[in-house]
Amino acid sequence: MLDKAAAESQRARLGALALGALGIVYGDIGTSPLYTIKTAVEWSGGAMTPEEALGMFSLIVWTLIIITSIKYVAVIMRADNEGEGGILALISLLGVKHGRRPFVIAIGMLGAALLFGDGAITPAISVLSAIEGLKTPAPAITPYVAPISAVVLICLFSFQSQGTARISKFFGPVMTLWFLVVGALGLVGVARYPDVLWGLNPAVGMGYLATHGLAGFLLLGAVFLCATGAEALYADMGHFGRGPVRLAWYGLVLPALLLNYAGQTALLVESPPSASANPFFDLCPPALQLPLVGLATIATVIASQSIITGAFSMTRQAIQLGLLPRIHIVQTSEESYGQIYVGFVNWALMALTLILTVSFRSSEHLAAAFGIAVSLTMLLTSILMFIAMREVWRWSMVVSLALAGVFIFVDGSFVAANMVKFFEGGWIPLVTAALLYFLMSCWAEGYADMRAALERDTLPLSSFIAQFRGKSRVKGAAVYMSSRIDVVPVPLLHNLKHNKVLHERVVLLHVETEQVPRVDPSQRVETTPLEADFYAINVRYGFMEQPDVPRALLLESLSVPFHFNMMETSFFVGRLTIVPTGLSKWRKFKLQIYQFLHRNALPATEFFQIPPGRVVELGGQVEI
Repeated sequence: MLDKAAAESQRARLGALALGALGIVYGDIGTSPLYTIKTAVEWSGGAMTPEEALGMFSLIVWTLIIITSIKYVAVIMRADNEGEGGILALISLLGVKHGRRPFVIAIGMLGAALLFGDGAITPAISVLSAIEGLKTPAPAITPYVAPISAVVLICLFSFQSQGTARISKFFGPVMTLWFLVVGALGLVGVARYPDVLWGLNPAVGMGYLATHGLAGFLLLGAVFLCATGAEALYADMGHFGRGPVRLAWYGLVLPALLLNYAGQTALLVESPPSASANPFFDLCPPALQLPLVGLATIATVIASQSIITGAFSMTRQAIQLGLLPRIHIVQTSEESYGQIYVGFVNWALMALTLILTVSFRSSEHLAAAFGIAVSLTMLLTSILMFIAMREVWRWSMVVSLALAGVFIFVDGSFVAANMVKFFEGGWIPLVTAALLYFLMSCWAEGYADMRAALERDTLPLSSFIAQFRGKSRVKGAAVYMSSRIDVVPVPLLHNLKHNKVLHERVVLLHVETEQVPRVDPSQRVETTPLEADFYAINVRYGFMEQPDVPRALLLESLSVPFHFNMMETSFFVGRLTIVPTGLSKWRKFKLQIYQFLHRNALPATEFFQIPPGRVVELGGQVEI
């Protein structure tokens, strides 16, 4: 009886998580029917023959099957790092097993930079596509589509600081309704022309590519838009787990998308040679088109919300992995750790999104910029997956090459097809990604050089402690933030040099980011008592966690012979200035960029949530 009740409870929990996944995970890919076929028709000159329409439909079907259903949902979601997904979690998984190789880190940095660009393009193309639906019942609205979209986007980004804890409860039901409506519209179209289902045969798509030459190859750029949410699907996996995400995909999302694409294609095939102006909305009876536009707008806002919060989460991961400087992060929910707000990222994305919306003014024009960023990220993920197949899962070389080779070939084909649109807007995400990659590389290299220089100039801790046995010291506890706990922190040396005092209890505190999303609280803090009332404390956090040093010390006070009283504890940190010496001009320039980022980064005390009234900053210069 208990087993039956437990099984029912487990099924209910799985269903609830799958419902949530429909809102958070599938918002992006779920709204792709709004613009995929519409863009394909536009890129084909505004008209399609029945043969071309069926070929396009077949390519869409097998793109969804190969890329989303097999590559991401069936295979890549196996590569989770303690339940978390995404390209940064993937490089962390590889780093845990086999060390931090520069090649793997570089791929991860580039993939993350491209996804940040995707975070600006997705809201623009999604909202534009929904508002364009007004042109069918009210053609006079056409000049106002871009301004209306801009207003919707401004509202969306302006409310981000309030958090998504409340409205996210409605994401699942709304997106469930969306997919049911999408599937029903497609079913109506298929009922009018059942022969469209011949497009399910992969030979139809291959035959189209074989007979249409360059035109067929270029159409792949538009076809690819149907799978642009797959990378976000992998990144959001950690919210719900593999099981619910797979259940939602195979149980509702995939059938609804296939039905809708089939219905839109049937509409094109039924009335050649002129194509429908907007196949998605033309499937709907005229009397219901305005409510459909309203539902589509809500769905695209949810899709945009998902990619924006994904950018926030990726920012925190990048900071914890040492790829970006510290940025102010606000936790917007006490119940959900994933609900955060990053103001700098939010306003930067809003500015870029509005620029794209006003500049391109239509979804089909913006599609060129959209496809390049996501297809390149997918290609990079496939390369990393080959490494995971061989070194994490220990698959044979034959199996790894065969499976990863198919993914790389398909992804490479889509990248090549999208690159043709480079000068029509495709350069925008590439330039944005290149800039972000350059900044991340400057920070990572500069931070590594600074740590090496500090370790070069410090002293062994054991010999330093020996000098202070039996010496008089001032009351209280001093906590020195340090990158290592076996050498003397530079702020401690500066304090002795300038103030000539040493507290009766000295704590060397090292905060370490593990290559896992979260650390077990029981393994959070490790204390090593040293001689002469010196203590070394190592605090561990995962790359998805926000450090809270005072809380960690209060927990640790149970295992040290004194209690951490924050009113009697001083935290000493260094404010260092880089002095480049004997380097090439390019190297000096990158260090200057690092110094600029270092000066404008969130102070370590604020990032670690240390009370500002208990902080002492000591300046210094480091020659590199």
